[in-house]
Amino acid sequence: MQNPYRVLIAKPGLDGHDRGAKVVARALRDAGFEVVYTGLHQTPQMVVEAAIQEDVDIIGLSILSGAHIPLVTAVHDLLKTKKISKPIFVGGIIPPDDAKLLREKGIAAVFGPGASLAGIVEEIHRVLKA
Repeated sequence: MQNPYRVLIAKPGLDGHDRGAKVVARALRDAGFEVVYTGLHQTPQMVVEAAIQEDVDIIGLSILSGAHIPLVTAVHDLLKTKKISKPIFVGGIIPPDDAKLLREKGIAAVFGPGASLAGIVEEIHRVLKA
């Protein structure tokens, strides 16, 4: 039996709304992933350190504050600096132009309001098997 994929779900920044992150974490867990949830108010450095310590396969960032570009970029750049290659996916209120920019920067997937849990699980499987 193959070990389950490990996913880090993080809430970077000052955003205090984590219901969506917890719902996605539970959906991923129910789909057979091992999920590590960092809790609220994480810095990009804390997210990267948790990803390293937990030896995760993918990092999920939930951001509703509108600071998705600088926060995702900071996590992405820190991973590059440490020469760590881990895909990142992002969920939150992200305008289409920003979602396009994030994908162009190398973010594996961007999920906005109304994304189905089955679709998120399917996309995370696709990213990890690529």
